[in-house]
Amino acid sequence: MPAAPSASRPSRATFRTAVVFQMVHTSAMSKPNRCLFLMLLTVGLVGAPFLGLAAATPDPAKPPPLPQPTREVILVRHGHYLSDPAIDERMGPGLSPLGFAQARLVGARLQAEYPNLEGRHVSPMQRARDTAAAIAEDSNGKTFEVIDDLAECTPPTRREEVMAEEDPESMAACKAQLDRLFETLFADSTPSARADLYVCHGNVIRYLVTRALGVDSDAWLEMSVGHTSITRIRVEGDGRYKVIAVGDVGHLPASLRTGALGDPERSLTPASP
Repeated sequence: MPAAPSASRPSRATFRTAVVFQMVHTSAMSKPNRCLFLMLLTVGLVGAPFLGLAAATPDPAKPPPLPQPTREVILVRHGHYLSDPAIDERMGPGLSPLGFAQARLVGARLQAEYPNLEGRHVSPMQRARDTAAAIAEDSNGKTFEVIDDLAECTPPTRREEVMAEEDPESMAACKAQLDRLFETLFADSTPSARADLYVCHGNVIRYLVTRALGVDSDAWLEMSVGHTSITRIRVEGDGRYKVIAVGDVGHLPASLRTGALGDPERSLTPASP
C-alpha cells in the first residue's frame, strides 16, 4: 500500500505570521487598533521587522553611481540705463548712476557665490559692457570676452501687438542668432564642474530660458527679468537642462529694483529744479 504523501512543513516566516495573527485575534486589543495592526502587518510596514524577516540590503559589489559634475550657465542682465535716440543703436547707451550701483551689488554677490568662475562673457552693447566692467571690479579686474550673439534683439513672440511693430526679417534674424547662441552655450554636455558668466540682455535671457525648458520659444515675452537680475541654468552630465533661477534680484534692496514688470521708474540723479 503506497504511503500517504507527507504534508510540506510551513516555512518559519509562515509559522511566525500565523502565530502573530492568532495572538492579535485573541488579545485584549480594541477592534480598531487590531484592524490597524493587521493592515500594517499585511502591507509589510511592521511585518518584516516584527517577524524577523531580513530587510533587503544593497549589493556591496554594486556601489551607487557617483553624481556627475554639472556645468552652470549664469545669465546676468545689464543694469539700468537711460534711452538716448542720438546714440548708435548697435551700441546703445551706457549705464545710469543707478545702473552702476546695481552692477556693483551684483558683482559683489557673484564674487561671494562664484569666486572661481571659469568663463566671463559679455554682449558688445555698451550697457552690458559697463555692467561687466563694474562686476570685474569685484573680481580683481578679470576680463570679459565679447560675444556678438549676446547682443539684444527681438525674436518672434505670440504677442500680436509686438509682432505688428517689428520688422519680420529682423525678428527672424534674431531668432537665428539666439538659436545659434543656445547651441554655443548649452550644446556641450561633457561632464565638468564649472560655471560661466554671461552679461547680456532681457530678451536674450528670456529666449534662452524657453529653449532650456523645451517650451514654445514664442512665449519668451511672458517672463520679466529686472536689471542685474541673475538667471541660472544647469547643464546635467546627461545633457538635460535644469532652470534653477530666473530673474533673481535678491542682491538688490527694493528701492533699487528696476526693469521688471511692476517696477517703478527710479533714478539716483536729483531732479532738476
